[in-house]
Amino acid sequence: MIIGDLLRHVRGALAEYGVENARFEAEQILIKAGIPKQTVMWEPRGGADPECEKRAEELLKRRLEGYPLQYLIGEWSFYACDLKVGEGVLIPRQDTETLAELADGFLKKRPQSERRVLDLCAGSGCIGIALSKFCGALTTSVEKSETAMKYLYENVELNGVSDKITAVCGDIFSEDVLARVGGEYDVIVSNPPYLTGSDMDNLQREVSFEPSEALYGGEDGLDFYRRIPEVYLEKLKSGGLFAVEIGIGQDAAVAEIFKKYGLSPRFKEDLCGVKRVVYGLK
Repeated sequence: MIIGDLLRHVRGALAEYGVENARFEAEQILIKAGIPKQTVMWEPRGGADPECEKRAEELLKRRLEGYPLQYLIGEWSFYACDLKVGEGVLIPRQDTETLAELADGFLKKRPQSERRVLDLCAGSGCIGIALSKFCGALTTSVEKSETAMKYLYENVELNGVSDKITAVCGDIFSEDVLARVGGEYDVIVSNPPYLTGSDMDNLQREVSFEPSEALYGGEDGLDFYRRIPEVYLEKLKSGGLFAVEIGIGQDAAVAEIFKKYGLSPRFKEDLCGVKRVVYGLK
């Protein structure tokens, strides 16, 4: 099959399935199937290798079953950082760039010696890696899942920040982790699990492939927001930033929790105008 025809075939199937950016996904599938990016993008008149065509069809089949594109291609971009992803780790999303952007702006106004970051529920490491890479922050990234930690370690190496990030594997509320984390920090950030019980019962097909422990935040979605400040605010320096990503409509409830711990809550909206981050200064 001519590469251009294969591209149109894959794009058409994705569009019929309901994929918004079908052309982009089709291009990514062909590239993952082994067709050079330059050929897919600018020289599609040649014939596709039969093995590449077969692989593209297999990838398309998985995608039409709802399997996430990010897992199919094994990598994704977050805040201009290339990251490896796969089953067992939460897929980095543009929503979370809102949190990274807030912390980035805060850190760049501080001396280099005051750029210590604690990233809780770190997953792929995306937030901490971005802050270490672009702010030179010394980051401690804590993640419970051993599977996710494998990706975190790989992403730290991939982005050249192994000298700036300390990775800690364990439950963020365990005594062992609290002891290993130690010290005081200028910034504490977290994108914790925040889906409710109802959310988990009605997951989008693609999201159902992601690890439930990275999604479920208790029946009302607020379990982690209640416990993190209780346990970790003492590790934040005076004047330091405490910031968390939240789900749609959770702003008022999380703001009340902030107030309980003496923080004046503020909000940062994502690109869609949704209050995506709640933050405060100690």
